[in-house]
Amino acid sequence: MRRTVFNEDHEAFRRTIRDFIEAEVAPQYSQWAEQGFVPREFYKKLGELGVFGIEVPEEYGGAGEASFKFNAVITEECARAGVSFGGSSVHTALCLPYLLKYGTEEQRRRWLPSFVAGELMTAIAMTEPGAGSDLAGMQTTAKLSEDGTHYVLNGAKTFITGGVQADRVLVCCRTSPPTPEDRRSGISILVVDTTTEGYAVGRTLDKLGLKTSDTAELSFTDVKVPVSDLLGEEGKAFGYLTHNLPQERLGIAVSAYAQAAAAVRFAHEYVKERTVFGREVASFQNTKFVLADCRTDVDAMQAVVDRALEAHDAGELTAADAASAKLFTTETAARVIDKCLQLHGGYGYMMEYPIARLYADTRVTRIYGGTSEVMRSIVAKSMGL
Repeated sequence: MRRTVFNEDHEAFRRTIRDFIEAEVAPQYSQWAEQGFVPREFYKKLGELGVFGIEVPEEYGGAGEASFKFNAVITEECARAGVSFGGSSVHTALCLPYLLKYGTEEQRRRWLPSFVAGELMTAIAMTEPGAGSDLAGMQTTAKLSEDGTHYVLNGAKTFITGGVQADRVLVCCRTSPPTPEDRRSGISILVVDTTTEGYAVGRTLDKLGLKTSDTAELSFTDVKVPVSDLLGEEGKAFGYLTHNLPQERLGIAVSAYAQAAAAVRFAHEYVKERTVFGREVASFQNTKFVLADCRTDVDAMQAVVDRALEAHDAGELTAADAASAKLFTTETAARVIDKCLQLHGGYGYMMEYPIARLYADTRVTRIYGGTSEVMRSIVAKSMGL
């Protein structure tokens, strides 16, 4: 079926990204995965390409595009090639919406030009060792100084993608205790300069997949953060976090679909080349049926993702819609990629094959951005259950 979600501009951008990946990413991707991060200079190349400025208004050096579809193109092309752009997706898809919506004019002028150029990389720190998905249970605190000029930040965060190389981290913290009536109140976002005394990067975490995304533990010991680096209003951040979740979950859904589509492509190519018992693996009925099932699942995932992309661009993507899309695509992608790895036989278990990397990378899509169990709860609640 002809896909209609992307226009000529999107497809021209797709060709640019595909050429960029072939020239700048694929040749050294194995080395990046082995070292656990992409070179910092690579982010500047993405800046030069315009990747970081797509949704940034022109007055701050960006292109001023409102559509999320350009981000979807990047996700699809990375999955198609079996690569990633390191922690850059957090920089653009997670951090940028907060800076654009809640940043003051002074903050946007101070941060966004360097953001667009890849000279100032960002990450967001929500999760804590003892809280997990329970954001209202966070213990990191920021107390306003007596003279009112700065906050004093103390606490720890974990699973922070991009946390090793970030220049600014959007730290979610408690600026006041929760109330008995509302345990979500009192949470704020501070945009912390990572060179500040008392800010420390702990362990770089050794993950199952997403090997080129630096993921770290962070700690804060009496870190002084100027009040001018408070993002939005004090104590209102839980609502901010909730507001951005549909886009975050849409991005994960796009990624899951793209990974599954890539897995089918890799498996199709492999079974056409591989022979067993004197025959192409592709010639066996089981292979044909498995790939037919996978292709059908991918077609269904594409329909869900495309509908969600259109709804998001129209400002109509609800929290339940995004949860449903994430739940369906991530759970389906897991089954599809597992089947495609099986068709590779023993070679599918070798990390030199992209199907193995996809298998490892896709597992976390059912965890981050809200677990599948949380997604089911959201959808059920929307049904009045």
